[in-house]
Amino acid sequence: MNWLFRSLNSSIGKKVVMSITGICLILFLLVHLANNLTLFAGPSTFNTVVKSLDSIKPFVRVIEVILALIFIFHIFNGVRLWYENKIARPTPYAVNGSSKNSTLLSRTMIQTGSIIFIFLVIHLSTFWNAFNFTDLHKTHSYYEFTAEMFSNVYYSIFYIIAMIILGFHLNHWFQSAFQTFGWNNSKYFPLVKTLGFLYSVLMAVAFSSIPIYFLLIGGN
Repeated sequence: MNWLFRSLNSSIGKKVVMSITGICLILFLLVHLANNLTLFAGPSTFNTVVKSLDSIKPFVRVIEVILALIFIFHIFNGVRLWYENKIARPTPYAVNGSSKNSTLLSRTMIQTGSIIFIFLVIHLSTFWNAFNFTDLHKTHSYYEFTAEMFSNVYYSIFYIIAMIILGFHLNHWFQSAFQTFGWNNSKYFPLVKTLGFLYSVLMAVAFSSIPIYFLLIGGN
């Protein structure tokens, strides 16, 4: 097991962990988005979807634990890589060439990641508390609660900003992940960049469309 520990703690090992956990989170976002988009089908459809998940709660809880561990590994390794890069160059160069050697997205990954983390804590705590400590589980009025939350202008604006930042974060991560796996050659990388851009735009626009929709209809 020592070899595995050393491998995971090497520079490339940390990047591989970031890539693998990132792929898992990308798949989760697709599933989560698919469930959320049923809000557009109305209360009956969305409540049925959530109720069906409630009927397999033990399985859902296992998935939640796995997702939590993936998030923790992803965040932990991201912070470690950022810190190690920072201490490796404690003082800036006399001529700052960062804009030539890296993109704005790569230079702000820790900042965008931190904002997304804060959003997740607020977002998940809000919905988790409501779904577990109110009578939602008895009435199955999940749609009504979600509509009420997104009818709040301040919460919706916060949500939309977080989704835009998530899009930027995903765009850079998508490219970095495939670079780690060696797909940074001239043959494949243009396709990777295009797919990463399309995926990040899809996530940002699709998730943002939900609060915009409820703001427009006033939660009705």
